Amino acid sequence: MADSYSEGRPTDDYREGFLNDKTLKRVGAIVAGLFTLAVGAFIAAIIFTQVDFELLIEIIYPQFVFAYLRVLGIFLAGSVLSIIAGVIVGLGRVSKTRLTNTVASGYVEFFRGTPLLFQLIVIYFGVPAFWPPGQFPISNWAIPAAIIGLTLNHAAYVGEAIRGGINAVPDGQMEAARSLGMSYVQSMREVVLPQAWRNSLAAIGNDQVILVKDTSLLTVIAVPELISAFRNINSATFDPWTPILLVAIAYLGITLPLGRVVRYLEARADWGGDR
Repeated sequence: MADSYSEGRPTDDYREGFLNDKTLKRVGAIVAGLFTLAVGAFIAAIIFTQVDFELLIEIIYPQFVFAYLRVLGIFLAGSVLSIIAGVIVGLGRVSKTRLTNTVASGYVEFFRGTPLLFQLIVIYFGVPAFWPPGQFPISNWAIPAAIIGLTLNHAAYVGEAIRGGINAVPDGQMEAARSLGMSYVQSMREVVLPQAWRNSLAAIGNDQVILVKDTSLLTVIAVPELISAFRNINSATFDPWTPILLVAIAYLGITLPLGRVVRYLEARADWGGDR
């Protein structure tokens, strides 16, 4: 009876039809392969038909080398400062003190709710306006304004990542630390924050990659970075693709190693995984 009943029912493979595991894997591989070929063909066509290699060699130094080093320096300063400030913001977001929590929440809402470009304009043009014309004490204000703007903006995102990481730590961890005689600060520093850092590392790493790309907005406040170098060369030579290639290589030269560093830190922080 059971055999005859099962014979009358459609099999799992029949019911799945086209959407079975093997077919989906093959389709996915084909689509991925075709996409890779298309992108590779497009890049090859650009390189061999649009790029002027003589101009490429000519503009690498000093324009793009200096722009690359400037972007790298701004990124490193902004990254370190935004992570430090982000930890403070994250701690403020989980604080039981109402004033501290309210100030930290307001900070996050403002800097996440307004565009980075707006914030850069406010800092670059607004801050010197507090001084009489020509009396602002910092002569080259563009780069400090860029670092301050990137730090304030990304500290809000890092702070939210830290807040999420802290909230993901079980409450028993804090209780156990306090039962051992640790103060709240010691418990947070020695027990909770290391685990919160592990929980939020992926989000923080992703934010730092975005910080690198956000440096492209600094051209608006007259920072001579990569996009500024592209615009200058394009306006002088009317050749867009040669400087575009260098811009892409320069950004990938920062983001790809940064991605590998983040993955390494994630692997080191995966305490429960296989080593």
